Amino acid sequence: MSLRIILAEDNALLRAGIRELVRGADDLELVAVCGDLPGLLSAVDELAPNVVLTDIRMPPSRTDEGIQAALHCRLTHPEMGVVLLSQYVDPAYVRRLLDRGAEGRGYLLKERVADVDELVTALRTVASGGSVIDPQVIHALARRGAARGDSAVAQLSAREIEVLGEMARGRSNAAIATSLVITQRAVEKHINSIFAKLGVRNDDELHPRVRAVLLYLSGATS
Repeated sequence: MSLRIILAEDNALLRAGIRELVRGADDLELVAVCGDLPGLLSAVDELAPNVVLTDIRMPPSRTDEGIQAALHCRLTHPEMGVVLLSQYVDPAYVRRLLDRGAEGRGYLLKERVADVDELVTALRTVASGGSVIDPQVIHALARRGAARGDSAVAQLSAREIEVLGEMARGRSNAAIATSLVITQRAVEKHINSIFAKLGVRNDDELHPRVRAVLLYLSGATS
């Protein structure tokens, strides 16, 4: 069964490009394309897609429409996935996106859209209840944490930041091992070290762990 996608993007050129990328995937069906928040919310309620792929800033105010749409979906369509597209790494947006849970949520930088596999994987992941955060966002948040004098974040090694980025993409330990060309046992050790340094409880649920780390790195309180 195809995943039903609604796209919301006010930039005509980018909208056309993403539309073609989504249409080129065999198991994705683009059911609506919107250019503003009112149109998006109306389409969401009428068509009930599996995933909403939306810009963060678009008409009418060009401020946080994507965040508003994600909250609307969480409250009225809790099983619906949402992937936000942004030009910038903004900790406040990440925090607000995940405030009511990381399940079925994604945050990608627009430059990543050119990677078809990355975009399609993100859509599939959030549709299944997973979470996907652009690894560049993880790196940027970690750098900001270190810059603001966060000693815990500063303790993370370069490899641990890489593992953290892979985790935020929703990847399993086995997939992380393959991506970074290390053993699965090494991945487990790095994850244990990450959570020990950050003071985050290590449990068996991937997505709550990802959410906790992202909130921590973005300066949120638990």
